Amino acid sequence: MSATTTNTVTVSAPDVLQITRIENAPFGARITLPAYAQDPADLNEGDFQRLYKAVHEYLVVVLPDLAELKPSSQYQLTKRFDPTCEGAYGHSKEFRHEKSVLRRDGHSTPAQPQVQILGQGRHDGHAGVRDLLLRHPTHMSFHHDPLSDDDMANGYTRFYRWHIDSALYGLAPPVVTTLLGIDCPVDKSQKIRYEDTGEEITTAKATTAFASGAIAFENLSDSDKEFALNTTVVYAPHPYIFISPAKATSDGLTMVSEGKELALDELPEWEQSKVKRLPLVWTNPVTGKHHMQAHGCCIWKLETPNGTLELEDARNTIHRLMRPNISPDRIYCHDWNQGDLVIFFNRGVWHSVTGQFEEGGHRLMHQCNIASGVDPVCQK
Repeated sequence: MSATTTNTVTVSAPDVLQITRIENAPFGARITLPAYAQDPADLNEGDFQRLYKAVHEYLVVVLPDLAELKPSSQYQLTKRFDPTCEGAYGHSKEFRHEKSVLRRDGHSTPAQPQVQILGQGRHDGHAGVRDLLLRHPTHMSFHHDPLSDDDMANGYTRFYRWHIDSALYGLAPPVVTTLLGIDCPVDKSQKIRYEDTGEEITTAKATTAFASGAIAFENLSDSDKEFALNTTVVYAPHPYIFISPAKATSDGLTMVSEGKELALDELPEWEQSKVKRLPLVWTNPVTGKHHMQAHGCCIWKLETPNGTLELEDARNTIHRLMRPNISPDRIYCHDWNQGDLVIFFNRGVWHSVTGQFEEGGHRLMHQCNIASGVDPVCQK
């Protein structure tokens, strides 16, 4: 152990990276950096391999006290998880398209454009951006039937959109996402009610919720496992633009089918070769476990052993398979502290924003994910 001394306290730091499982959670771990690496981008190869393995095994890991982490370090750390990636932001330039449902969800840092600034409120001058106004995404603008004003006044909120970080068109899904909490004030808790069961959970305001694709697969029936292992998810061309006129289900798992999606000839120019066809089950390269991984809001079709399911049937099927795995006992909700750096295995979990802020509320975060050079695979 190495020690650093302050005026009154001596704090010991480990010589190697330490991993501690998060208690009372179905998955997740906390990481203590070694004394030599106060910046995680400086980890030696041995300690980085410990971190790499931990991310794949625990799926979500938390590194505390990193509020001053530079965007360049966050980018270098994120990129290190995938030697095949070339450095492009995982959502590509379509993230900013005027019709995309993602268009208002962040702002690129000028010096490191793969790192996005997320949050709520005005942050003038942050990362060299003048007059930066951020909007925390909420279910009110995305769900078909949002909560009433009375419900929200009584502290209720929802899962906004369960998803995997990915463009889902042209680019391969990122291996990991890193999410840094720079300024995360928590002045109250919020409640999420499961409208189909009546269950409720209480979380800190604007927690980030995670569901494990491995737990989701493990809990399938034998027949559903066979189905999932032999099914391909086809995503719509420019999926975030395709769904822009539609609205989501109240649990944020998929979209309500009303025929409101844009017609294919109303989309920006697209190529058949860039349409993403990904297995419903992705195999974890470290653990060998199967993870059921789908972005339920962006699916277009399911190619199954018994034929192709078109949009509405595909959505209904994905919802049936995914819904049990956002139940209270199967998810991890990360309640943010200033300086938390969360690294999650984007090919092994789904996640969702929650919560809403009052007028004048503020939060500041940095997010980074990088498109991979190869698509995930299912090794049967």
